[in-house]
Amino acid sequence: MTLLDGPVFGVAVDQGSGLAAALREGRGSHARDDDLFTFKRIVVETLSPDASTVLVDAALGRELLPAYHPSCVKMLAYEADVYHIADEDRITKLPENLDIADYPDIDVPVLKFFLYYGPNDPEALNQRKADLVAKIGSECRARGVTFLFEPIVYDRAIPDGTSAEYALAKPALVRAATQRFASPDFNIDVLKVEIPVSLPHINTTMSEAQARTAFQDAAEAAGDIPLLYLSAGVTFEQFRDALRMSRDAGVNACGFMCGRAIWSDAIGIFGAEGPAAMARWMESTGRDRLAQLKDAIT
Repeated sequence: MTLLDGPVFGVAVDQGSGLAAALREGRGSHARDDDLFTFKRIVVETLSPDASTVLVDAALGRELLPAYHPSCVKMLAYEADVYHIADEDRITKLPENLDIADYPDIDVPVLKFFLYYGPNDPEALNQRKADLVAKIGSECRARGVTFLFEPIVYDRAIPDGTSAEYALAKPALVRAATQRFASPDFNIDVLKVEIPVSLPHINTTMSEAQARTAFQDAAEAAGDIPLLYLSAGVTFEQFRDALRMSRDAGVNACGFMCGRAIWSDAIGIFGAEGPAAMARWMESTGRDRLAQLKDAIT
């Protein structure tokens, strides 16, 4: 089975130090060194039977692979902890414990790489980023590994990503990033992109008609490369509604990758009541949320 055999209903649990800190805080005196691994294992075990793919991180990913359901495609992030990036250039650091050549050996068919990308940044910086993506894509193609690339946009001139000013700028930023990396030069098989609108600003900063146009324009920029939408830390309800809006706008996205929108509420349960209570919540509410997202985009 390959990633694109059908609609992609993906779950992401590749978070690193930020999630570990939240779990330590929630567990308090009951915190254990293996809490991050246990949390991720529960997500994989409970959701991989219903997900078409689950994304795990480079640090713990190999240990998590046995927890996958046989029907679920394995995906491994090719990056160090995403919180550990160069402050000024925002270039993702590569893992020290993993090479692209390892993917076929450990039976992981899909590599995901994340990168902050500012379309309005100096071209010299953006060319460095493009060169890095192209290098990863070339090696993935040579090794027979599916390359999923995730550009996260920003604009240094608008530091407040929740502002009305950024909401007006975001559609063009997402479109520009999508268009650049849709080039065949990068050997990207799937683009994992942001929702091109800021949902809280619909019907205030922009109209629903403008939002639908933003979905259409950003998706068209991908050309023939399949698109997945990512949840980017929004609430479950916001992401579900965004997927519905993409469908209503006529966008034929091949699916989604969703992390915190599904399982963020489980952090508090894990902290207060322990792993068994979290597993029960994931089996009920977590699986129901995944089912609702599937329905929203199909």
